[in-house]
This record gives sequence, C-alpha cells and structure tokens, in this order.
Amino acid sequence: MIKMFTTQLTGLFKRIYDKQEFEIEDGARLLAQAAIGQGNIYIQAFGEMEAVTAEALYGAEPLPSAKRYDASVDLTEADRVLIVSRYSTDAEALALGKKLSAEGVPFVAVSGVVEGEENVLDLADIHLDTKLIKGMLPGDEIGERVSFPSSMAALYLYFAVGFVIREMLEEFEE
Repeated sequence: MIKMFTTQLTGLFKRIYDKQEFEIEDGARLLAQAAIGQGNIYIQAFGEMEAVTAEALYGAEPLPSAKRYDASVDLTEADRVLIVSRYSTDAEALALGKKLSAEGVPFVAVSGVVEGEENVLDLADIHLDTKLIKGMLPGDEIGERVSFPSSMAALYLYFAVGFVIREMLEEFEE
C-alpha cells in the first residue's frame, strides 16, 4: 500500500506542476506584489490546510511578509491574500473570496476543483488546483477511495509558489 501511495503521490505532484506551471508563477507574482510593496501576504486556510499557514509562519523558511489572516484586519491595496481549502466549494473559503472580491483585494486560492457548484475559483485572481477531490487509492469496499492527502498537495503548491516569490524578491533587491 505504501508503494502504491508513493507512486500516486509522485504522479500527483508531477501533474500539478506540469498542468499549472504558469499559474504557479502568476500566483507567486500576485503575492510577491505585497512583499515587494508595503503590504502583507495574509493566509487563511481551513481545516487540515492550516498546515500551509503553519509552514508559512513557523517553518524553517517562513514566507516573507506572511501573516495569518484575521477578519478584524483592515486590508490595504498593497495586501494580498492566500486562501487554502480542501475543495473549491468550501463555504468559508467561498464567503471570504466573495468578501475580498467585493473589496477589490487580490487573492490566490488553492483547492481541489469541484465542478458544477459555486466556486472560489470563479472569484480568485489566480486559482491553483490541488487535483484532489477524492481518495487516491482503492479501499476495501467496492467503489471506496482512501488516502486523501489534500494538505500535502497544498503544501507542494505552497512551496512551489514560495520558491518563485523568493526568486522574485532576490531579483527585485538586485
């Protein structure tokens, strides 16, 4: 089972990069605008996706200008927001996306795309797809799917975006 999981996870990371290379760069560019300017990159993650917030704020290499989003914060035109949720239809992510969109605050959303419903991806300036909306491996029951590493996919996207942001900041400082 571990070998199958490893194979599937490796394939997932490759699909994410191969299909979203340009979107990753665009998302990093949008967020880097806050780090280059006088703004902050606010992060709001939901559920298990708090792993991204923890990494950005407390990891070995914290994201420059990153702060945890709090609804009491008055965002400025220099600020950017990163919203991370399991699904693109997450009610809390959608509510925050609507609020930011109405206020004209640019944001990047990371989630698995669920088609046919109201989606945060329709509101986000840039959306990065985790490519996960169900388990990766067959379960013991007929039709069952298990192993749903959505936070790992989100962390992969976070690190990819973070690499590009750091490169942009280095170039800007030169």
